[in-house]
Amino acid sequence: MDKPEPLPKLRMAPPESAEEVAHRHEREQRAANLQRESNLDRSLAPFRVGSVRYLNAVGLTRGLEEEIVFATPSKLAEMLRRDELDAALVSVTETLFHDKYDILDGIAIASLGEVKSVFLAHRGPLGDAREIFCDPASLTSVNLVRVLLAERGLKPELKPLASYDFAGMPDYALLIGDSALDFSRSQHVHEIWDLGAAWYEMTTLPFVYAVWALRRGVENAALRRQLREARDFGADTLDSIICNRTEYDYDFRKDYLSWHIHYHFGADEKRGLAKFMELLRKHGLGPVYEPRFVT
Repeated sequence: MDKPEPLPKLRMAPPESAEEVAHRHEREQRAANLQRESNLDRSLAPFRVGSVRYLNAVGLTRGLEEEIVFATPSKLAEMLRRDELDAALVSVTETLFHDKYDILDGIAIASLGEVKSVFLAHRGPLGDAREIFCDPASLTSVNLVRVLLAERGLKPELKPLASYDFAGMPDYALLIGDSALDFSRSQHVHEIWDLGAAWYEMTTLPFVYAVWALRRGVENAALRRQLREARDFGADTLDSIICNRTEYDYDFRKDYLSWHIHYHFGADEKRGLAKFMELLRKHGLGPVYEPRFVT
């Protein structure tokens, strides 16, 4: 009787070095991210969605950039009111002053303290301000500066800023977004009163600047799901976003997007929003409607 053939010996794969494991993980993660980005591509149709081009919003639209209508906060609000958009990343006051939107729960542009990109540039004491020239793109920040100054007993006249010419900037100017960042990093003689820091000093609460506003009465469960996925994708790949953006320098992008801006809208942010609503009503800046959240 023939002896059975001996079983072949199993060959163990050589152990991977730590460097090889890291490279393999990086390749797998890159492939997974490409798949997530591909899944988001053309995922918003048939919905019309708007957002701002500011650096502070890049973590919320990762993978959706080719499908987004980009405009200023004030322009987005106008388009929403005219039903030209189904959703927009819009100034939170737009949802408080008009009872026609739902707010996508859990997502916002907010800060806990210094925000860097919303401030009053001033060349004299705040108490001496008789006129403040406000960035025409702004909605929420105009009302925030009204509240902060009113709490100090100050009610200067607010006028639209005629131009972003830094050399001719008025003594008191409210700036937001990338224009604010550009000004703060330029040569100027103004002092900077950061409104996020001022709000935190007054309330010890976060401030919510922008939210996803959705047209009420429209079936949009698929849209809400895609906006949440874009936010999650942005959060998971924030380091990559910071590395690959070209605005300013890497250290500034890292500091700004990692520390000064955040995208969650939790219990603390809702307490901050409730306090803002309370103060808007207190100072006659209304009517102010209760927000309606959808998941």
